Amino acid sequence: MDQQAAQAVEFESMLLGRHLGLLSRRSGGQLDRSAYTLLNRIRIEGSMSIGELSEALGLDASTLNRQTAAMMRVGLAERIADPDGGIARKFRITPEGERLLDEEREANVKALSRVLQDWTGQDVAEFALALKRFNSDIERLDGHPWPRPQ
Repeated sequence: MDQQAAQAVEFESMLLGRHLGLLSRRSGGQLDRSAYTLLNRIRIEGSMSIGELSEALGLDASTLNRQTAAMMRVGLAERIADPDGGIARKFRITPEGERLLDEEREANVKALSRVLQDWTGQDVAEFALALKRFNSDIERLDGHPWPRPQ
């Protein structure tokens, strides 16, 4: 099975869980859904302020303050001065956050690979495209597009 296709399915599955709230925490995972989502977004965008996260995710600042505080307490993210010289402090992923995010993503891709093991490469690629289209349409309607990794 094509590893890139499995990664695309994993990424779109993460978004589906965020949009619909239907996916439960994966057994053995160390990151809750909000941390997994926030760390993914910060990894793609680079360091982000509460205001930037609020705009990107469509969440209020108080929710994000609680979520980022929880991530900082366990060492997944840290506050830094704005690298561009702005007033607002930003959040970036710590090495521990990067490590746990990579482990979680790898475990998710492996789990998806087991589920999809009997699918053809074309079936998996078509499914990934359908998930991407579905999520993109939700994002278009919601007004909060999600950048895709290259």
